[in-house]
Amino acid sequence: MVGSRWIYKIKYAADDSVEKYKARFVAKGYSQKEGIDYEETFALVAKYTSIRTMISLAAERGWEIHQIDVKTTLLNEVIEEEVYIEQPEGFETHEKKSHVCTLKKALYG
Repeated sequence: MVGSRWIYKIKYAADDSVEKYKARFVAKGYSQKEGIDYEETFALVAKYTSIRTMISLAAERGWEIHQIDVKTTLLNEVIEEEVYIEQPEGFETHEKKSHVCTLKKALYG
């Protein structure tokens, strides 16, 4: 079972008034062990020099460039493995404390 928690953030407007409150539910992925809890990992990293090189190649060769939101793409990925997380804070079933949740899609963290 992977732990989980809520992360809260307050977004402020230009005049320092509260614009909105945000909450994100994340997994405590650091508690997993390679080979036991997961088989592979993927971290997307792009250097600005690599991006500039790709753009200049595309301009030179007349290629089309398409943009995608990779962060959202990874978060909406369907999970093929069975992954269990603890009951989220605020959504616990107190009479069934030993129960866990099954993730159907990827969760940040």
